[in-house]
Amino acid sequence: MPVYVGVISPPTTPAPEPTPTPAPAPQRPRDPGRFQLVWIGPDGTELQLTSDTELHFTLDGWSNVVGAAPIIIVAYPHPRGGTRVGHVQPQPRTMTLPVRVRADTHMELVGGWRDFVRPIVATRRLGPGKLRILRPDGSAREIECYYQGGIEGEPGQGWLYDTAVLSLYCPDPYWRDVTPESIPYAYAGAPVSYLSPYLTVSPTSVLGVATATNAGDVEAWPEWTIVGPATSVVATNHTTGESFTLTGTLTAGQVATITTDPPTVRGPGDAIWTGKLSWPGAVLWGLQPGLNDVEFAVAGAGAGTSITLSYVPRYETA
Repeated sequence: MPVYVGVISPPTTPAPEPTPTPAPAPQRPRDPGRFQLVWIGPDGTELQLTSDTELHFTLDGWSNVVGAAPIIIVAYPHPRGGTRVGHVQPQPRTMTLPVRVRADTHMELVGGWRDFVRPIVATRRLGPGKLRILRPDGSAREIECYYQGGIEGEPGQGWLYDTAVLSLYCPDPYWRDVTPESIPYAYAGAPVSYLSPYLTVSPTSVLGVATATNAGDVEAWPEWTIVGPATSVVATNHTTGESFTLTGTLTAGQVATITTDPPTVRGPGDAIWTGKLSWPGAVLWGLQPGLNDVEFAVAGAGAGTSITLSYVPRYETA
């Protein structure tokens, strides 16, 4: 009978199953953050315009709220053709802000509408209010506004909801910080308790240049508070080349205040000291964006003499 000869192979080990790649962990959506919009009436009443718990809330359709300040360009014909720009003038900002008021009952709407309207239209009697925007990082900016129109209600509404399209007039088109910056300067002589952390002024001459930093996008208009004793103050901004001299006697503890917007000078007892400036060459200077090299020289200074420079940075956008 035939004999079959074959090759015996070892058993084949099956290939291991590939290790499955674990599915990526689900990515949590990044929190984009949320801003808040607040109206602060001239009497201090606050309206939260972006709260989910209020009857009123802002709608889409803002206009001229967060953009750059409007300007006009004054130009003159050029003999060689075209024009020559003479001046660039910032203009008031008019903002449009739609706001919806809604309620579950008609009388609830009536009450909510009245509470919403009252602190806004109060600008006619009490002066400007403020529109403040608070960012997710805790920073805030605000702008002064007058109510100009838009609270007339919409046709077909007024039962359970109604809409106001606020028109807010801003004489100063720039947004600004909520709190002012302050730089104190004080007498460098005895007693030495006035030295740190203050900068210094000289009793008879300038001791050096200090730096004031304006973090804003445009000029900031400061206020000076001068505490005596002093007989005169020379204030110079070397960055702009502008200066003024105030000549008037302050005894120890007496205060004079100089503002630049609007320009005013007040002495002790709120006396008008505008005539004590070095007219006609006096310039109540502002702080340019960035670094400003400033000097103060005080004649008649002594223990207790100080000058505080305060200003609010202003910005093109919110």
